[in-house]
Amino acid sequence: ISDTISFSPPTNLLRRGLKYNIVTMVKYLRMALVACISLAMRSPSGMLITALSVQRTNSARAASPFARSFGRSASSCSASAIKMSSTATAEDLQSKLEAAMEVTHPSYEVVNKDIVSEYGSYCTLYRHKQTGAELLSVATDDDNKVFGITFRTPPSDSTGVPHILEHSVLCGSKKYKTKDPFVRLLQGSLNTFLNAFTYPDRTCYVVASQNTKDFYNLINVYADAVYNPRAINDPSVHAQEGWHLELEKKEDPLVYKGVVFNEMKGVYSSPDSLLNRESSRCLYPDTTYGVDSGGDPNVIPDLSFEQFRDFHGKFYHPANSRIFFSGDDDVYSRLEIMDEYLKEFGESPESKPASKIEWQKKIYGEPRRERHPYPVGGGQPELHMTSVNWLLNDEPMTSLEELTWSILDHLLMGTPSSSLYKTVMESGLGNQITGGGLSDELLQATFSVGLKGVQPGQVDDVEKLVVDTLTKISEEGFTEDAIASSLNTIEFQMREFNTGGFPKGLAWMLGSMSQWIYDNSPTEALKFEKPLAELKEMIATSGSKVFQDLIKKYLLENTHRVTVEMVPSKTLEAEQLKDEEDRLAAIKATLSDEDLDDIIKSTIELKEKQAKEDTPEDIATIPSLILEDLTREQAEYPIEVEENA
Repeated sequence: ISDTISFSPPTNLLRRGLKYNIVTMVKYLRMALVACISLAMRSPSGMLITALSVQRTNSARAASPFARSFGRSASSCSASAIKMSSTATAEDLQSKLEAAMEVTHPSYEVVNKDIVSEYGSYCTLYRHKQTGAELLSVATDDDNKVFGITFRTPPSDSTGVPHILEHSVLCGSKKYKTKDPFVRLLQGSLNTFLNAFTYPDRTCYVVASQNTKDFYNLINVYADAVYNPRAINDPSVHAQEGWHLELEKKEDPLVYKGVVFNEMKGVYSSPDSLLNRESSRCLYPDTTYGVDSGGDPNVIPDLSFEQFRDFHGKFYHPANSRIFFSGDDDVYSRLEIMDEYLKEFGESPESKPASKIEWQKKIYGEPRRERHPYPVGGGQPELHMTSVNWLLNDEPMTSLEELTWSILDHLLMGTPSSSLYKTVMESGLGNQITGGGLSDELLQATFSVGLKGVQPGQVDDVEKLVVDTLTKISEEGFTEDAIASSLNTIEFQMREFNTGGFPKGLAWMLGSMSQWIYDNSPTEALKFEKPLAELKEMIATSGSKVFQDLIKKYLLENTHRVTVEMVPSKTLEAEQLKDEEDRLAAIKATLSDEDLDDIIKSTIELKEKQAKEDTPEDIATIPSLILEDLTREQAEYPIEVEENA
């Protein structure tokens, strides 16, 4: 069970950079949660249930002592556990947080210590000596504890191997032997978040809980799932989650089946998804972002089990993992529990270099245009979609540049009254904005804007309107009030750090990963005081020119621009279906009777395996909570309001 949505720039559902705009991140998290739930509600015969994100907000769930033994008991770890009574002072809390930064473990070396004062987070970055795995321990007073493992998983093609693997690792493991460990686990869990995400260049596995024993139960199951999955030794998992040929009678036509294959057929029938996919492919012709990590249904059947298994061996080694902890739990126990899994592996010097994300150079001497079809039904209007897309940078931006772009994005696209958004929306050329403006969650940032519902003869007018509007803004600038409003909005969002119903540690992890995954500091990504002060000084000195220069440099003078037009087609779906049928017919024509018998046998065996109940012995491997693990004390949260001096 996992989040099976594959996100492609420039208009992702989830993960907008998180470097500065925490509230925007929460908006995208909520959108992704809705998408996950909609996937989970689909018929098992069409997709199987493949999405999960569970939240609870019962404040009575305070963390209970960690019951498992990892070298030291919970009672002996008071120096590194952050547990505060209702009468504890701010000095007491700071002292405990500072002590948590000093915790060491014989299996790890300390790489760096840092305090992100903006969010009251005391951080220690460790490296596992035996494997090279990096572990970021964030000590806070938040009882909603978060754990995550992220692997850098850049695909070289559109077979969807990262996405299929994300599904497959959650289908049982060496220690937890049921077919769906998390289904069993949830029957006795108090988790506040449980999900997995496939990015274009990485895969994240995240859990959260306020109950300490539950938290470590979840960590154990997840860690064993990613490092020791059943899937790499059982081809039936790849067949079930990825793709397989299905045949019940020799005279029947062959068909493709598979969870990800079926899911991505749905994604590729969505006009918005197709527009995003084509935009990414055009902007990144030479790098991993030009292919689809979620999988193209036309290419997914090219993925063999051997390639699937090799991908796990190459990218899921601890050396290529970034491990994250956040909350008030015991720091030594964090290190100990992960060492139990990491110590089973040796070094893998090639894993991390092999997963390095390459930069896409700006290679277009002049802007490009492309046209692609999208499917429409017989009764739908034949309206076009178009999007103007820029690749903003082909070298790293400074923290100041990134923050300045966040403010500029709000000025241009942040609200219905923002200058670019308002002009495009009120032009009458279309009926809905497409393109999310700035997208900076990957190695390189993009900017995208366009319209849906465009008449065929007005597509060129949309591109002209976007460029002319940006030109006008670059010449006339923004008013002082507009700049102050956007700056105040972004600053308030950063300081408030309101993640809604989602764990703050989740926002923290995704924010740090926007830099950490590219071998940069995980903590610098969350600091905003210095660049904010610098930007305010620049605005005080130069005013609107700060943003006008940015528009000229990164947009108007940037020829690595692609305008993608999506053309409606009432015959596309039928053509695609026929192409698939012809492909399968050609495959069947090459098969002998023995080959067909083998496919029929495999079809029967897979269905029998799916229908087979887990044994009591396998079920017994899944940890669960008992009544004694629950606290009888109701958690108390301070509600006093204090004014800053």
